[in-house]
Amino acid sequence: MSPWAPASLCTPACATRSAPPVPRGEVARRYAALAYEIGKGAAQGGRIAEPGALRARARGVLAALGVRPAADLDRLTVGGGPTGTLIVANHISWLDVVALLAVEPVTVLAKREVGRWPVVGTLARRAGTQFIDRDGLRQLPDTVAELTATLRSGRSVAVFPQATTWCSVSGGRFRRATFQAAADAGAPVRPVTIRYEQDGAPSTAAAFLGDETFAASLHRVARAGGLTVRITAHAPLHGSDRRELAAEAQAVIGARELAAHG
Repeated sequence: MSPWAPASLCTPACATRSAPPVPRGEVARRYAALAYEIGKGAAQGGRIAEPGALRARARGVLAALGVRPAADLDRLTVGGGPTGTLIVANHISWLDVVALLAVEPVTVLAKREVGRWPVVGTLARRAGTQFIDRDGLRQLPDTVAELTATLRSGRSVAVFPQATTWCSVSGGRFRRATFQAAADAGAPVRPVTIRYEQDGAPSTAAAFLGDETFAASLHRVARAGGLTVRITAHAPLHGSDRRELAAEAQAVIGARELAAHG
């Protein structure tokens, strides 16, 4: 995530659904189930950062909102090496983080505003999320250094180098700063494509767009029928040039989108 990234050119008008909304009764049931999952997470306190607990809560949130994973992945980290993996994904929704954690509990780099969101921010901090100030250019070297240290310690980190959310996989250019951490740590980069579908058709119902509120985006997700999140992990990349790594990662993730819908 880049601190100097512009706001997304996508707006709430870009959010469309490809299936009818669920009935009001089902929306109410989903909110109740979500409140239950959040309550369980809050009751766990710092224990929510434990891998098993974090994965369970993430999967519980997806289930509460009626979001189905399209594949049963169990790992994003590249094994066999002394470092963690820099997991880089396109960014469509706040739901992206939940979907990734449901696959594998890793450290997530998020914008600092997320840490101030009601309830969600508290859980994010307890889960070990690292935050970045998008308006603080002077803090960027420190952030890269922290990510490098995390990777060298053997822990994996998930980042969204588009810096902001977009309604499509190919929106925005990948920023290079976080790739420097992988280069410095000698860590592999795992490109990941995240897509949302409704009844098998592309959907932007989950997108978090423009200046809309978290509550508005959450309500659209809660009303979405047949919503599926599809996570595709690509072959790892290795290198010491952040520009090349960023370009390769974006090309791989974008190519997967074209193959799926082109």
